[in-house]
Amino acid sequence: MDIGMIGVAAALGLSAFGSALGAGIAGMTAIGSWKKCFLQNKPVPFLLVAFAGAPLTQTIYGFILMNAIRSGGLDGVGKLAVGLFAGLAMGASALYQGKAAAYASDALAETGQGFGNYILVVGLIETVALFVMVFSLGIAG
Repeated sequence: MDIGMIGVAAALGLSAFGSALGAGIAGMTAIGSWKKCFLQNKPVPFLLVAFAGAPLTQTIYGFILMNAIRSGGLDGVGKLAVGLFAGLAMGASALYQGKAAAYASDALAETGQGFGNYILVVGLIETVALFVMVFSLGIAG
């Protein structure tokens, strides 16, 4: 058994796990925010879909990294370490991006204002996953 294959799987699996949690949290809040708007006969902001889907990109980053780890020049332990730690970091980014997106959905539905500010914060959290992916690609070779 090649222990490095655990790292290959971890890069995608852990980032996708975080994406699922983050998108679930953000999606549930978007639905609740829409319900509030419907009950109050307020305009229903479709932009909440952007918040709900934001954590999904970490799965793409995990997939890109997974392929790089698999074909890179690292030994088994190196593949395991990069895949495991990068997957965890990208998954955590997705989880907390989902939490921030949930608050953003609630705030936008309540006030109808601030989309630019909210998406900026959601994007800043995304940057963590991007940094992890890029730096890990450099390590994976």
